Amino acid sequence: MIDIDEWTITSATLKAQGGTADARLKTVMDSLVRHLHDFAREVQLTEAEWSHGIDFLTRVGRITDDKRQEFILLSDVLGLSTLVTAQCNRRPTGCTEATVFGPFYVPDAPKYQNGDDISNGAHGMPCLVRGSVRGIQGERIADARIDVWQSDDEGFYDVQRPELSSAQGRGQLSTREDGRFDFRSIVAVPYPIPHDGPVGQLLEQLGRHPWRPAHLHFMIQAPGYETLITHVFRSGGTYLDSDAVFGVRSSLIAEWKRHEPGVAPDGTHMDEPFYTLDYDFVLNKAPRD
Repeated sequence: MIDIDEWTITSATLKAQGGTADARLKTVMDSLVRHLHDFAREVQLTEAEWSHGIDFLTRVGRITDDKRQEFILLSDVLGLSTLVTAQCNRRPTGCTEATVFGPFYVPDAPKYQNGDDISNGAHGMPCLVRGSVRGIQGERIADARIDVWQSDDEGFYDVQRPELSSAQGRGQLSTREDGRFDFRSIVAVPYPIPHDGPVGQLLEQLGRHPWRPAHLHFMIQAPGYETLITHVFRSGGTYLDSDAVFGVRSSLIAEWKRHEPGVAPDGTHMDEPFYTLDYDFVLNKAPRD
């Protein structure tokens, strides 16, 4: 392959990678090369811009570690995460909608029993979260595993606080025999995604804000059902219509109800105002092999 120019480079690249035995890899990479080359030709990408792009991706990689995933943030703010989530989670009407995973999930979170306080000392207004997990036919799903995680009242997740020695605002619990669950935590608040790195700089240059509306993250798994990764958003809050990562769905917005000090629904005596959130999840049956 010699004398390759701006028009023949695409076919030359496709030919060079044509020897793979992985059909799916070939489909993905061939399409990527075509679109990438067409993009460069369409915008007449300069060498300086190409170099700046390489530097940007290098900085994204350097800031990424086991507690901060800048590449997921980049995917989120470009809308790619939501696009992939939407096309991979087409479910029947009535199922709870999926939304983006986000960069702050941690596997093997602390295990809790129903009624426990997963905030584990995180600052915020107390909140009792209650709900159920059912199938699309209305069947109760017992022993469904629920992962939940959230920020504190300053908008930081526990993994963003290096001074912490234990997890806060995250945990695992399971539904009871009747498919119901409940736990105590703190009220969700809006917060900005990390914007002190290259993705934040990109948002600023694009004239975009880094804020997310108040929400709780949920991942729910049960044998025989599709895994659900979703949020529940706090109604009436700011940024619902301008989420920096495009994650809001109308069906996922719920009310956090404020209560005066007194006895909470779980029998706990509260000396300060508290909130309750009720939300029911509906899972889709997993396809049979």
